[in-house]
Amino acid sequence: MNADLFIQPVPMSIHGISLAPLDLSHEEGLRYAAQDGELWKIRVTSVPEPENTKSYIENALEMRQAGNRLAYAIVIAATGQVIGTSSYHDIVPALKRVEIGWTWYAKSWQKTHVNACCKLLLMTHAFETLGCKVVGWRTDNFNFASQAAIEKLGARKDGVLRGHAFRRDGTIRDTVMYSMTAGEWPEAKAQLQHRLTRYLESA
Repeated sequence: MNADLFIQPVPMSIHGISLAPLDLSHEEGLRYAAQDGELWKIRVTSVPEPENTKSYIENALEMRQAGNRLAYAIVIAATGQVIGTSSYHDIVPALKRVEIGWTWYAKSWQKTHVNACCKLLLMTHAFETLGCKVVGWRTDNFNFASQAAIEKLGARKDGVLRGHAFRRDGTIRDTVMYSMTAGEWPEAKAQLQHRLTRYLESA
């Protein structure tokens, strides 16, 4: 473990959903998760093709060592099944700012409590353990599902960076930027916990 890193790779868990620091032991599980819905065919996501899963993880580990990304495997605690991944990235320790992204879930686990659990864990750790002042998100301007999910968290839209990055198919995307401040977090946390409780009670 690199003691100089702002964010240490510590595991987190809530409501049967665990976040484990991503490593090569998750390769097979992550590959199967991506195959659930053939997610790599969605042009507005960063899901790896099955044959590229190992290099995807290796790249995440290199970025972790450099201190600018910490990727997690999303795991069903009771079974050990890997169902997706999410990351802290664009980490700026001096500003106490991180972004949450590189997030995707196996299709059969989308629109469940999983996203709310993961965001609650990551945001709580960022604001309450790391003392972050700002947590940010970014997404493709055509990824309307992602934009809706981010806005549902209570994040505010900062703006759009035009011609900002390449998509996997080589086209150039605009990037929609969002953020939440530490002052906005308590109310957002209460709303997220309430939504999660209602979902679990109705499941």
